Formats: sequence, structure tokens, C-alpha cells
Amino acid sequence: MAGDSASLRILVIAAVLPDHILWHQAVAKASIQIELEILEVAPAATLLARARVDICLLDADLSDAQKTILIKAARAAASAPLIFIIGPKHSMRPEGVDGILAKPASQDEAHKQVQLCIRAKIPTRVLIVDDSGTMRSIVRKILQASHFAFDIHEAAEGNAALELLRVRKFGIVFLDYNMPGLDGFETLSEIKRFNPAVAVVMMTSTLDGAIAGRAHAAGALAFLKKPFFPADVDATLERYYGLNAAQVYL
Repeated sequence: MAGDSASLRILVIAAVLPDHILWHQAVAKASIQIELEILEVAPAATLLARARVDICLLDADLSDAQKTILIKAARAAASAPLIFIIGPKHSMRPEGVDGILAKPASQDEAHKQVQLCIRAKIPTRVLIVDDSGTMRSIVRKILQASHFAFDIHEAAEGNAALELLRVRKFGIVFLDYNMPGLDGFETLSEIKRFNPAVAVVMMTSTLDGAIAGRAHAAGALAFLKKPFFPADVDATLERYYGLNAAQVYL
């Protein structure tokens, strides 16, 4: 966003006329300043090449060829916009797309989608908690390679993590299960006690399948079994941002 966290530029491509009205109404109510462009395919591809775009919303009814052109243009853009398909919940997801948002049928639904876009683009503060420096580095590198923006912090054990969480606001915590001192569940319990809104992703190499159920019951967003891969983290992030990720427990 060119260093500007106070505004976003959203590009909607080939939405039908009623959607145009809904999107304009929605951005007028947004929590930050939104510059909205609604264009057809050719001028949209030109804009992506020449100007800053933060979010690119592609109508699911576009042809596969049109989507390919636009995704290629967005991925080549210097501003690195997030790309979302707008359509039915089970719309096909082309390679290179960051998520799927439901096509809004009302002003309130459009407003919710705009707020999801804001949440996904504004940098999220993340805390990685693991006594292994190697593991913290792996998670950091996966997050840094993501199309989403993060402000990443680290802690080597539970008490240090809780101290950071008490003085700073975090959106997501990647939390190891096996740690010296406070273990993952004890740390998770404390996090949820004083800051229930924080999303916690439990990580472990332990083979006990019951741990995933315990993590879920304790309020964790997801459970990642080590070794995990960027695609596993991406699926968790999509769930966190509300981008129509599959509702399964990883």
C-alpha cells in the first residue's frame, strides 16, 4: 500500500450494475478511506499495470481466459494486490487467487466484504511462540512469503509470550504445544482468559490425535501438525480472514 495504512484502493472487475451500487454504498461506510474503481477487463488490466491497486475483486462470471489475464496482470503489478473471486461459496478458484468472497446481495453484505478486504490487507500483528529458534524461523519465512501483510514478533516460551500479549495487540498467535515452563495449553488458556479475540494456531509434532480436539475445545483457530507446509498455513490464514476457507480442523 505504498506505506499508506490509512486508505485502500479496491478494483472491482465486471460486476453487474446492481453490484456497482452496492459496492459504492459499502465503501462509503468503510472504517478507512476507500478509493473504488469498477472497470471492465481491458481497462482493468491497464490500470493494474500503471497504478497502485490494493485489492482486486474478480467476478466469478468472468470467463476463464479473462480471469487468467487479470490474475497475471495483478501478480505482475508492483503494488502486489490481493486477488479475490466474488461469487457463490463454491466458486472455482483459479491458481493465483487469495480467496473467495460471497457475492453480496445487500448493502450490509457488501459492507462486510469490504471490511474483510480491509482486514486482509492491513498488516496483522503476529506472534510466533516456540522454544525452537529454527521453527520460529520457518514460520516467519512462510508468513513473509504470503501475499498477506504481517508485523511479525517472536517469543521462545509461554511467559514471554504472555508478557508481549499484555502490552501489545496481536491478531494471530502461532503457539507450540511442547515448551519448557508453560506448555501450549496452559499458554492458550491464559491468552483466552485475558484476550479471547486473539486467534491461536496450535503447532506440534506430537502424534496424539486427541491434542487437536483439545486445542479446538480450548478455543484454538486451527491445529498444525509439524512438519507443515505453506499451503497449510495459507488455509489457516484464509479462515482467519474469513475468505471462505474450508471449515475443517487442520
